[in-house]
Amino acid sequence: MDLSRRSLLQAAGAAAGLVGLAPGLANAGTVLPADAPTPPRGPGEGQGPFRKLVIRGVNLIVGADGEVRGPVDVVVRGNRIDQIIPAGQPSRALPADRPPHDAEHEIDATGMWMMPGLVDEHSHTGTGGTPRTYAYKLWLGHGVTTVRGVSLAKNPDAVSDKERSERNEIVAPRIVNYQTPGSGWEEGPIDSPDKARRWVAWAARNGVDGIKFFGEGPYGRPEIEAAIRAAQQSGLGTTMHHSPPIYPQLNALETAQLGLGTITHFYGHFEALLKEGREHPKPPDYDYSNEASRWRAVAEVIDYTFPPGSPQWRSYLSRQLDNGVTFGPTFGVYLAGRDLLRARGLEWHPRFVLPSLWNFWEPSPEAHGSFYYDWNSEDEASWKRFYVQYLQLVHDYKEMGGRIAGGTDPGYIYNLYGFANINELEMLREAGLTALEAIEAMSSATARTIAEPTGRAPEYGAVKEGFIADLAITAHNPLEDLKTLYGTGTPRLDAETGDIVRTGGVQWTIRNGVVYDAKRLLADVAEMVQAQKSQGACGDVDPDWSMSGPCGGSPGVGVAPPAKPAQRAAPLP
Repeated sequence: MDLSRRSLLQAAGAAAGLVGLAPGLANAGTVLPADAPTPPRGPGEGQGPFRKLVIRGVNLIVGADGEVRGPVDVVVRGNRIDQIIPAGQPSRALPADRPPHDAEHEIDATGMWMMPGLVDEHSHTGTGGTPRTYAYKLWLGHGVTTVRGVSLAKNPDAVSDKERSERNEIVAPRIVNYQTPGSGWEEGPIDSPDKARRWVAWAARNGVDGIKFFGEGPYGRPEIEAAIRAAQQSGLGTTMHHSPPIYPQLNALETAQLGLGTITHFYGHFEALLKEGREHPKPPDYDYSNEASRWRAVAEVIDYTFPPGSPQWRSYLSRQLDNGVTFGPTFGVYLAGRDLLRARGLEWHPRFVLPSLWNFWEPSPEAHGSFYYDWNSEDEASWKRFYVQYLQLVHDYKEMGGRIAGGTDPGYIYNLYGFANINELEMLREAGLTALEAIEAMSSATARTIAEPTGRAPEYGAVKEGFIADLAITAHNPLEDLKTLYGTGTPRLDAETGDIVRTGGVQWTIRNGVVYDAKRLLADVAEMVQAQKSQGACGDVDPDWSMSGPCGGSPGVGVAPPAKPAQRAAPLP
């Protein structure tokens, strides 16, 4: 198979035609295109759903209204939470023989923590030739049970996986299928309001749940306005990445006034806060088609905007609150802008990143998001200043009562599926949300955002009786340390031995009533990485330049360390 860097970058930002390994077939060296059908759920991949599942003695993060309870016994019938029963006093031993006694399956989670499965408002698959099942297992391995694809894959593939996931036929989270205007149909680009309305009608008939707008042609304000109104009438949601070419026509305030549901990323916010004009000045050598030039200029916008706390700043947020728009900040995907070495050196890269994906990420003027080939300390200082104001914007909107939804935009810029969700929780914490608020942003808040266009209340995103059993169970309290949710865990000192040990990670993810061993899912991913390496995927990677990745010198977190000697050498006299 051709895993050369040239082949991986021929279609920048697209995954069609690239190759990755299929789970379960990795040992046979079988490869599949990234857009091949997702393999069926195999023997041993999850248990259930059950007639009655009882989860015993768990502490409960409800995921809504700031509620934390426990210990409780959670009873699940099929794919629904049937009862949440107090199990005893937190400081006392729990009664051993407490009802119910007729469970088909039990999980002893005494002293552990349960929270709702995470809900991601901004997801993709396929970058760098990765099969969808690779992303699905990384998501489920981190307790992510719903993803809003914007888009996740081509419409027929997204619709198929969405339906198969609901029937528990594949190992995958719930899929909410958003598509870009014009995608999937055969009537050409959306270049008129009439075509925008007709495409929305087509989308509603063909399994599309919502629309992801960009700010790059052929459609502009008239088409976006027509599509938003048609989507509202059809029960479809809307979200927008305000690409800079749209700024002469629309900023984030104006699209929200048109009825947009979610503003994703930072684009458009600061353009609505400019002291003058619709765009901030660019240097003479600025070239929008050059991504390094584009991203370098992005962070400079704050030099031309009204500052945090100003009347204009407060007015902007107040007007957005009146519009009822959701902010989806996706903080984590742009962290390489402020600290490239940290983003490239994250400890899970060696074990869990497919070499083909790493190749796609590495600096290149050809691959979307790989803009840091000439990135320098001045660029990072500029982005650090920008992040301060962006974090403040999100914090202030939350304080006003605005809704913040958790999203990751994974697959780009060293932002790995699943791991990115925990990183985003940490970034929301950095923005001033509490750990509990961060979890709620990436559970019930996102679930409400997804459900609102349909006119129905969400059925997931919180641990409540009657809700779908989409749950994550971990041994550690994430409200004390969100890092314990990473699949690689986090280091802790063993006071008895003096050793540093790894602890944490999600233990069980329950999706639609099916119980998955989250650590086994991550082990499957690690096997996929090793299998792709064995196929020669590292042959085009410079190990000196890419030593942080799967083809470099580190074996990665989770690889067993060398055995320690039975006895330490005596100290020298």
